[in-house]
Amino acid sequence: MSRHFLVRRTLARVLLRLFRWRTAGQVPQRGILVGAPHTSNWDWVLTMLLAWDSQVQIRLLVKKEFFKGILGPILRSTGAVALDRSDPTETINTLLAEAEVEESFLLGLAAEGTRSKSDYWKSGFYRISQKTGIPVTLAYIDSVSRTVGWGPTFELTGDVKADMDRVREFYADKRGIRPELTTEPRLREEDKASG
Repeated sequence: MSRHFLVRRTLARVLLRLFRWRTAGQVPQRGILVGAPHTSNWDWVLTMLLAWDSQVQIRLLVKKEFFKGILGPILRSTGAVALDRSDPTETINTLLAEAEVEESFLLGLAAEGTRSKSDYWKSGFYRISQKTGIPVTLAYIDSVSRTVGWGPTFELTGDVKADMDRVREFYADKRGIRPELTTEPRLREEDKASG
């Protein structure tokens, strides 16, 4: 284990203990990470502490507007990847090329796409998993138990409703830092499939 990872793990454990949060679950070697509920900027901090405690590097997609000024170098140093939401193709293709050659690959997305309440999740995680065959991992924050953790990892079936039923079941008892801003796990594709 490198000194770099040891320092990060120690820092993460100190901060988690200080703020009375804990980590849980088994980190996957490869996964498209869905992070939810996403209701606060603290979600990013807790996700980084989870990754550091688990001694892994997550490529966390963050909208490019956050990379301006002093925050840019800080985000990049944690593995964050700037995403232009109006044209994400180039960034996603670069990451997928890396996924093909790297033994360990964790790509994190906030499927809710915003910290505000909305009608649907973004389907990028689903499409990327289907395209690459990399399984989905349901990462989570639960403010009630003060836990940030790794949930189940599973292969998508292609039956969007059945897959999302599984996602909904997992997140049903998880509460974000601002629970009133939580978006129910639902994709537009579910409505299209049933219509």
